[in-house]
Amino acid sequence: MNLAFFDAKPYDKPSFDAFAAENGITIKYFETKLNEDTAELAHGFDAVCVFVNDTVNAAVIDRLCELGVRAVALRCAGFNNVDMKHAFGRIHVLRVPAYSPYAVAEHAMALLLTSIRRIHKAFIRTRDYNFSLAGMTGFDLHGKTVGVIGTGRIGRVFMDICRGFGMKILAYDKYPVPGLDNGDTIRYVELDELFANSDILSLHCPLTEDTYHIINEETLASCKRGVVVINTSRGALVDAEALLAAIKSRKVGAACLDVYEEESDFFFEDYSGHILDDDTLARLISMPNVIVTSHQAFLTEEALTNIAATTIRNLLELFETGECPNELCHRGGDTQDCKTGKCFG
Repeated sequence: MNLAFFDAKPYDKPSFDAFAAENGITIKYFETKLNEDTAELAHGFDAVCVFVNDTVNAAVIDRLCELGVRAVALRCAGFNNVDMKHAFGRIHVLRVPAYSPYAVAEHAMALLLTSIRRIHKAFIRTRDYNFSLAGMTGFDLHGKTVGVIGTGRIGRVFMDICRGFGMKILAYDKYPVPGLDNGDTIRYVELDELFANSDILSLHCPLTEDTYHIINEETLASCKRGVVVINTSRGALVDAEALLAAIKSRKVGAACLDVYEEESDFFFEDYSGHILDDDTLARLISMPNVIVTSHQAFLTEEALTNIAATTIRNLLELFETGECPNELCHRGGDTQDCKTGKCFG
């Protein structure tokens, strides 16, 4: 099997090379992202492997099909960058539903602790031998209420971490997990109650039509003054302009962002020698109470190993048996995991 690997980074290669070599798969790495202009590079390959900022729209899907590509292997859980309606019946789309929920959840907590305890400021100060504590006052997490939107694997791990700090949890999910609500430290509530009563908001949900800009001017206005917003899921969950305005008005006390709505133009690349064209992102980064990381929450050795192993296994199962439990289908207007693999019937 020949695999075209788009948006390749140095940290991707060791794990994928190891699993590919064990299973007779040849990988060609392309640093460029997959889009309408680069789809031609997939000529002669059986499948393509893509990441969160690759574009798999209708035009790309059609060109891949014309080139004889049979499968799109996502090395991530989210698939909002894929036109699933157009893909259905044309090309197989596989994903990695869970690689390391601990990696993302722990990064979310790392961002939160760094922000509220001013760790990033202390690091910069002490390197200049400035040991003043002026402006470094934080607050305890113990006893605070965190609103968790999305209670899948990552959300639940983050909730466990929060419970270890003695925090109370208000949770929201379109599909609540049975038995998770204990009526005390963890309660499922509607979004209105969650926004109104949370000291901290953490997003762990997929990007869908329902969750697009779930954090917006209206929802931020209903939050407590000084609320901390954490987003390690998808950038478009947050209306960046509304968030910026809420920070400037002091409604939002801090923001911890590992993702950004227009990140595909910047994240994963070195722009240190350039002027940033995105004024909103530039202003967010300039704020003293905002921490931005470059979509690195997933980036642990364990996660990279799991991503490579699952991606290669997905392709082997599909090409050898015609079925893959991690295949995505679109049936009756609802995107879901396909358990039969018969997405073309």
